Amino acid sequence: MSQYLAFDLGAESGRAVLGRLSGGRVEIEELHRFPNGPVRVHDALYWDALRLWQEIQQGIDIAARQRHVKLDGIGIDTWGVDFGLLGSDGLLIDMPRHYRDRRTHGVMERLFETVPREEVFAQTGIQFLPFNTLYQLYAMKQAASAALEAATRLLNMPDLFNYWLTGEARSEMTIASTTQLFDPRTRTWATGLIERLGLPCRLLGPTVAPGTLLGKTMEAPYAPVYATAGHDTAAAVAAVPAEENESWCYISSGTWSLMGVELAQPAIHPACLAFGCSNEVGVGGRIRLLKNIAGLWLLQECRRAWEREGSSYSYEQLAAMAAEARPFAAILDPDAVPDSDDMPRQIAEHCRGAGQEPPGTPAEYTRAILEGLALRYRQVLENLERLTGRKIETIHIVGGGSRNTLLNRFAADCTGRRVIAGPAEATAIGNILVQAMGSGELAHLEEARSVVRRSFAPQTFEPRPAPEWERAYERFRKITG
Repeated sequence: MSQYLAFDLGAESGRAVLGRLSGGRVEIEELHRFPNGPVRVHDALYWDALRLWQEIQQGIDIAARQRHVKLDGIGIDTWGVDFGLLGSDGLLIDMPRHYRDRRTHGVMERLFETVPREEVFAQTGIQFLPFNTLYQLYAMKQAASAALEAATRLLNMPDLFNYWLTGEARSEMTIASTTQLFDPRTRTWATGLIERLGLPCRLLGPTVAPGTLLGKTMEAPYAPVYATAGHDTAAAVAAVPAEENESWCYISSGTWSLMGVELAQPAIHPACLAFGCSNEVGVGGRIRLLKNIAGLWLLQECRRAWEREGSSYSYEQLAAMAAEARPFAAILDPDAVPDSDDMPRQIAEHCRGAGQEPPGTPAEYTRAILEGLALRYRQVLENLERLTGRKIETIHIVGGGSRNTLLNRFAADCTGRRVIAGPAEATAIGNILVQAMGSGELAHLEEARSVVRRSFAPQTFEPRPAPEWERAYERFRKITG
């Protein structure tokens, strides 16, 4: 039996998950959980990187010293785009900024004055999101950042933690491909674009494929460290329990919903640009053609607002309440609702702007959010079918959001496609299995997915089409244009 330790750093929390691989099955156990909220200093929002480093060390300590586990590998995944800068002495220059930091507001538009958006997409194939690494760096350049001037190496967050573990500064490709500094066709940095923007190419070091052995931890227990699929979505997609000949798409459901398909080659053409797709590197040489959708963070932020007002609800309670609420009272475009400290108010303003009466109760808000996500899933699915020429028959929903059975039911009924939900811990599982691929224990991605199918029982939702969903979708299409 081999044992791999996965660190998965999400938007609300981080976990250390132990994976035991034996007999073609994997079992997982959460050893350590810790909060991972951003830290605000005046107007800036930061990663709490040093505390997270301490939590990673504690997770290793729990596994190796307290539980006496002989670790066959350690791997770290996080969300995309964010990074730390190292100086010439190899030390961190500044605390890494959080992607919700406001310094990138308006930066995309200023960058396009130098390199038009069509050319940026042609070189990177990435969806235009204001927090992409490219715009974070350009914001630093425009602000004459002393940290940027002094930096010698940029490492995305999982690469930074790997560097602290091993002393090896490498950029893993799945996380590098989220930066909008990377060419997914050549699997190298888009140096032509970087130089045209006057950004320092010296920051970008060697890239490695997911599953690459970086070395061993510099301190006991001297365990192997793998550059697993460092982007959490890439790790989650690696754990999708799809059959090789199945016509499927995936939704990695959580704070964000990442919906897409796997391709052999990037799809970098005007139709993908118009739709706002990303071509990100996946495991096993695959490309993940995907669309970022505002996910359950809308509900998370509503829940926080209600707690501040003195009303506390679990997600299970909210889902049960929503199931009894009036359907389609308000049609919500989840991608059109901006970030806010008062999400219920922001949603109400969105509804009024579309000529609708806003929700009035937590149950109605929850139902509108879940229905809006399902309607958006259908719109994205239809566009993915147009872009690829494929008929998608099955939607695999993985990640923490796959536990939301009401959203899964809405997704099946709205899209008219079978929904297979689970595993909920797909990111940690994918992290572990990519490590096992790197060690040679698993030969390829298909074998890793067969391990997932043998190890976890998903929940299946057969579609129940109804005219109410069709009418709601027509309203949604008018609202979204």
